[in-house]
Amino acid sequence: MKTKQTKKNKINIITLGCSKNLFDSELMMAQLSANNFKVEHEAKNNDAQIVIINTCGFIDKAKEESINTILDYANAKNSGIIDKLYVSGCLTERYRDQLETEIPEVDAFFGTRELPKLLAVLKADYKKELVGERLLTTPQHYAYLKIAEGCDRPCSFCAIPLIRGKHCSTPIEQLVEQSKKLASQGVKELILIAQDLTYYGLDIYKKRRLADLLRALSLIEGIQWIRLHYAYPSGFPMDVIEEMKINPKICKYLDIPLQHGSSKILKLMKRGIDREKTSKLIENIRDMVPEIAIRTTLIAGFPGETQEDYKEMYDWVNQMNFDRLGIFTYSHEDNTSAYKLIDDVPEDLKSKRAEQIMDLQTDISYNLNKNRIGKTYKVLIDRQEGEYFVGRTQFDSPDVDNQVFIKTNEFKLNIGEFVNIKINSSDHFDLYGEVV
Repeated sequence: MKTKQTKKNKINIITLGCSKNLFDSELMMAQLSANNFKVEHEAKNNDAQIVIINTCGFIDKAKEESINTILDYANAKNSGIIDKLYVSGCLTERYRDQLETEIPEVDAFFGTRELPKLLAVLKADYKKELVGERLLTTPQHYAYLKIAEGCDRPCSFCAIPLIRGKHCSTPIEQLVEQSKKLASQGVKELILIAQDLTYYGLDIYKKRRLADLLRALSLIEGIQWIRLHYAYPSGFPMDVIEEMKINPKICKYLDIPLQHGSSKILKLMKRGIDREKTSKLIENIRDMVPEIAIRTTLIAGFPGETQEDYKEMYDWVNQMNFDRLGIFTYSHEDNTSAYKLIDDVPEDLKSKRAEQIMDLQTDISYNLNKNRIGKTYKVLIDRQEGEYFVGRTQFDSPDVDNQVFIKTNEFKLNIGEFVNIKINSSDHFDLYGEVV
């Protein structure tokens, strides 16, 4: 009985996948907390009565991780370690019937927009007055801000429209109100996320209004950095770059997944843009904001990708000199239009091509970092790690980009503090410096 009492009304939420899922988990946590549940995020002490897994179902590796996590907690339930197991998110949205049949230990499954139903099962009220309220899982000084849900793009490889539905922008007024609350809690950096930032506003305002949103957010007292993630290249609104150029609060940073460097493959991907126009877009952006850091994402092994197509992408990456780059191997996703194509690139060849691109990018990053030695940057301190304080410049996003290391025995810094750091040395993906 004593053990049960310590676990009563305690919920552990596990988040898998991208920052958009993390945002959803934070909304869920706020609702549960308001209903007098004690909520933890990814706690390791196994003292929660209830576990909720917010899953990813985007590509094969993500689905595998989600299923393995569910099975781990299903075993924990069978062993009496937890009492209830619920699963929500993208994997449920795609495979609910199959999951219910194959993993009966799960008490209930919920899709991406079924938070009220999940709360009802827990005998909790969905509090409409808390819409937009979150319990942050990130460090207090930065937060993700999801400005839209879903996607209207026709990319042949992507299952997101099947999972999340059509693009739906959140009105500017609501986003400003949410951001003011975040700023009052100590948030200094907003990281804007959506499946496609550049489509923002078209559905509710009948025109692209990302630049207007940036201006409105930058007026909020306490917000010092605003960062852009997941922009789409076709029809890119250049007024966003104009705003970045003149607005000191907009980080000189852009995450713009470009997916491939071959026009043939881009056409098969239904991206609405070819290599030449893509390269011209990046050139124009860099002309307007020369210091900008551009992060992109690519796919290796798309159906029909020949050695010549791959080499075209490799040479293009070498030419473009991206500041940051990630690459995935193609995942053959059912119900996407690319699923009708033959998945004809062997898995080992996909992996080899992805590794070669990353080896190339590692060299590019090393050379770019060497050029930062001797320069001074404004750095936001994220955490202390061993003998170092660890921070980021405006050119780096949390978890995925470069970090700046400062020796703790030389300087006393505070988490969430902005500090001017002179870079003394570098390696392939990190910088080392001292307080100026």
